[in-house]
Amino acid sequence: MASHLVIVGGGPAGMMAGLLFARAGVPTTVLEKHGDFLRDFRGDTVHPSTLELFRELGLRDALLRRPHDRVDQLRARIGGQTVRIADFRRLPVESRFIAMMPQWEFLDFLAAEAKRYPDFTLRMETEATGLTHDAHKRVNGVRMADGQVIAADYVIAADGRRSVLRDAAALPRKDLGAPMDVFWFRLPKTAGTGNETMGVFEAGRLFVQIDRGEYWQCAYVFAKGQADAVRARGLPAFRAEIATLNREMASAAEALTHWDQVKLLSVALDRLTRWHRPGLLAIGDAAHAMSPVGGVGINLAIQDAVAAANIMAAQMAAGAMADGLAAVVQQRRMWPTWLIQRVQKIAHDRIIGALLRPDARLDGPPLAVRMLDRHAALRGVPARLLGLGVRREHIRSPDAGRRA
Repeated sequence: MASHLVIVGGGPAGMMAGLLFARAGVPTTVLEKHGDFLRDFRGDTVHPSTLELFRELGLRDALLRRPHDRVDQLRARIGGQTVRIADFRRLPVESRFIAMMPQWEFLDFLAAEAKRYPDFTLRMETEATGLTHDAHKRVNGVRMADGQVIAADYVIAADGRRSVLRDAAALPRKDLGAPMDVFWFRLPKTAGTGNETMGVFEAGRLFVQIDRGEYWQCAYVFAKGQADAVRARGLPAFRAEIATLNREMASAAEALTHWDQVKLLSVALDRLTRWHRPGLLAIGDAAHAMSPVGGVGINLAIQDAVAAANIMAAQMAAGAMADGLAAVVQQRRMWPTWLIQRVQKIAHDRIIGALLRPDARLDGPPLAVRMLDRHAALRGVPARLLGLGVRREHIRSPDAGRRA
């Protein structure tokens, strides 16, 4: 009899793992504490690496029928000068763009596909608050908010950067630090054919505008711990700041009439030094909280889910214990996690942190950025790092052939 898997967290890592393990014939239950996936300001960048995984599953075309916008180049305005940073059209894969898709659409698609497998169960409004253990201290279930227990042969913690299960399992965590926090908000716009997603870098200020067709999804970046100080200056000052960063946003910024429209994202950059204990594996943000730099968090989480299924699903489908394989998953995924976080940490310390200092000066793009703008071939380098990452996973987990 196949092992029963319980996955806590219905985000990208949890839902992708749920789909792949159920596809392999592993009885899989995903627990999601919310009643739906409709939450604003979650990451919505589906990178080429993820699109290629869906192509390997034969699901990419169906996924792209969901509402999305395509970004095939990234630009930035630095010190008043617009420069080209990355060109995904040069990638050596079929999916040469980022799909900007609301995360609720992405998760709803994953849930619909996973439900086609008889071994998959999704339980919404089901909050996990802890773990249960057998006489040998091996994790053997999940304790719920209502006191009930769901027994499991194995548990995957995919419950995000504030993971309850990670803490319950006392998994050791290393905090790398982050110099900034972010205000996320929407501004109205007129839908157009061009996608104008870009970042604006000025001395002491950083602003990101993501073209979502009928609205802008915006990020205003400021020094960590300064949220109250920004609010204290008042909404008129905040609107004026947006207009200063992008004059074309001046009228749209008038739509901000109260602070409830502005959501605070407390940026974290950390990772577990051990992702597992007997009976449990942490993946995605539960294993490594990523900075929003590069928008790679979702895609790294999905790579974790694919690696876990590739390494563990066949053995679990056969009813065997998978405890010894969790370390193999960590070993495979730790290096790309370390490398991407290292790049993010350098960006934090040398670019963002320096830019947000009160004495910061920015006269124009640095030489490296000017070289990217001048030479098209060079723009393929950041496109490859952002779009495909490192140690890219492919679908290797088995298909039990039980799809309805």
